[in-house]
Amino acid sequence: MIRTVPDFPKKGIMFRDITTLLKDSEALQLAIEEMQKHLSKKNFDLIVAAESRGFIFGSMLALKMNKGFIPVRKPGKLPAKTIREDFKTEYSTDAFEMHQDAIKKGDRIVIVDDLLATGGTALAAAKLVEKLGGKVVGFCFLIELSFLHPREKLKGYEIFSLIKYDKE
Repeated sequence: MIRTVPDFPKKGIMFRDITTLLKDSEALQLAIEEMQKHLSKKNFDLIVAAESRGFIFGSMLALKMNKGFIPVRKPGKLPAKTIREDFKTEYSTDAFEMHQDAIKKGDRIVIVDDLLATGGTALAAAKLVEKLGGKVVGFCFLIELSFLHPREKLKGYEIFSLIKYDKE
């Protein structure tokens, strides 16, 4: 259900396009159910997800699991006072922001995203959570590009990925 698009967004990248999964209601429901099944074994308070595709899975899981949802956004997109974390991805550099009052000290957080590639965006989200005194109790991804070795960057965190690609 995942389409591979060669040379997007730049030459040499094999982009894993989830829009084909999203438009199939049965595939989308199965993916959410499997992610929820994993998360139901965890004790956590809130779901954090980064824009933009992380919002899709994070908000659906938050709704199904009766948890709050915290958006992590690119700079300048959140209206209240924020904290910031810079990061590198497979093919760019960027930054994320989160509202300063989004997390209370001791909140137990699960970070959800569509894709784990190099681990840069996931680590940036975790650093934001930890700056505010939250505890990351796990990550949950639809897809993991394991050939990029993202778990090395996220050493010490629990990681669940529904689908793994072991080669480009």
